[in-house]
Amino acid sequence: MAIEWTITEKPVNYDDALAVMEDTVADIRADKSPEQVWLLEHPSLYTAGTSAKADDLLSKEFPVFETGRGGQYTYHGPGQRVGYVMLNLKERQQAPDIKQYICDLEQWIINTLEVFDIKGERREGRVGIWVVKPDGSEAKIAAIGVRIRHWVSYHGISINLNPDLSHFGGIVPCGIAEHGVTSFEDLGVKATMAELDIALQEQWGEVF
Repeated sequence: MAIEWTITEKPVNYDDALAVMEDTVADIRADKSPEQVWLLEHPSLYTAGTSAKADDLLSKEFPVFETGRGGQYTYHGPGQRVGYVMLNLKERQQAPDIKQYICDLEQWIINTLEVFDIKGERREGRVGIWVVKPDGSEAKIAAIGVRIRHWVSYHGISINLNPDLSHFGGIVPCGIAEHGVTSFEDLGVKATMAELDIALQEQWGEVF
């Protein structure tokens, strides 16, 4: 199925991105727009998903946005690639299945990380994609949070290329305190945002 890819170079304010997604979802449902994947960055901010717990917000150093996506608190900021995925699941799946959709997003990320020799893994009971660091500890390198409206998806994924990891210290990321976060840079992997974008586009067709 045809996908329209949009890559925005300058950071996009969260409220502006949400308004674009809302309009796009309505247009996809009305067959006025093709399905879309939007790759972008946000200025530093925290978002609270529908399961967010107030105690997991440790600092208000950055703006906090309530959002309708699933999940808990997450951080977005420069050096992190956000991918907003807007698909008509009713058209794509014989029986619309949100769990399968999330599994597909996970596999897309895993395949993309493999291009850079990073082994991304799922963990039972923990949303997102995880890596085992050289010291044996586990850390999250990518987050997933989705919302579905009339079987059209929006929100999506984020992958840590080279963000300031200290900014995650203002929250308990996704409600998981016992494991940290990591990035390409933290793992010693040198890559540009443009190279990550190319890999995401190339690996898309392997899953979707």
